Amino acid sequence: MTLEQLRIFVAVAEREHVTRAAEALNLTQSATSAAVSVLEARYQTQLFDRVGRRIVLTDAGRIFLSEARAVLARAQSAEIVLADLAGLKRGALKLAGSQTVANYWLPRIAHRFRSSYPGIDLDVTIGNTETVAALVRDGVADLGFVEGEVDDPALAIEPVDEDELVLVAAPGHPWTGNAPGSQRDLQAARWVLREPGSGTRAHFEAVRTARGLEQGSLDIALELPSNEAVRAAVEAGAGVAVMSRLVAEASLKAGTLVAIDFELPRRRFFSLRHKERYATRAAREFLGLVGAGPRRA
Repeated sequence: MTLEQLRIFVAVAEREHVTRAAEALNLTQSATSAAVSVLEARYQTQLFDRVGRRIVLTDAGRIFLSEARAVLARAQSAEIVLADLAGLKRGALKLAGSQTVANYWLPRIAHRFRSSYPGIDLDVTIGNTETVAALVRDGVADLGFVEGEVDDPALAIEPVDEDELVLVAAPGHPWTGNAPGSQRDLQAARWVLREPGSGTRAHFEAVRTARGLEQGSLDIALELPSNEAVRAAVEAGAGVAVMSRLVAEASLKAGTLVAIDFELPRRRFFSLRHKERYATRAAREFLGLVGAGPRRA
């Protein structure tokens, strides 16, 4: 049994289609089918049922799929360690960032890293805070960076920076001349919010609670899945919003948004790393650039 056979088996199993697996692996259909057939014949175990033009895993195939994935994951880990021993001349680093962090804070760090280590490829995935934590926990990302609080015992969580939140509205909104001062003022406004699961939304909910406003007491005009969508909606007059100054800065300078005189707590950005996974030199160096954790093992 070879790693290549396992790789082909997993690709076919995940797609339940030989041709699509062959295309994904850049192999011929005959070579892909042959690899699966050799495995079945060698161990006298049927891994797939052929149903029409499709194939589906047998019970044995489903059990074997879990083991095959584990072996490939270990092989990948070994490859990472070998690449790490060669220094920082080559390799890859998979990052995940929540939207505010990934779009407005992380790029300058990534640029500094790439300037120092051009042989290391950076792969950045963007999601909300919950998504990023899951990617790091599941080993899909080596490092995560978020603006929301994360409570996960599997993750090492370190503060790396601070962020200023601002309450913004479109020019001409009543609050631009008379800032809200009471619960009644806040309840009378229409609000544009990020989706549940985002760090910005979590901080907004914390502010709402601190102000003594019950859940459901605010008039929510829109819930949107990105900072840019929230910003555009507020600029169009859909309502007011709380967002990072990093997100609002260009619009504030252009005059399409106005910052309301309203005190908001600062929040922290955090790095996320799996406690039990091997931290490559590339990961350690990246964390060193943002001041999170040791740069050397």
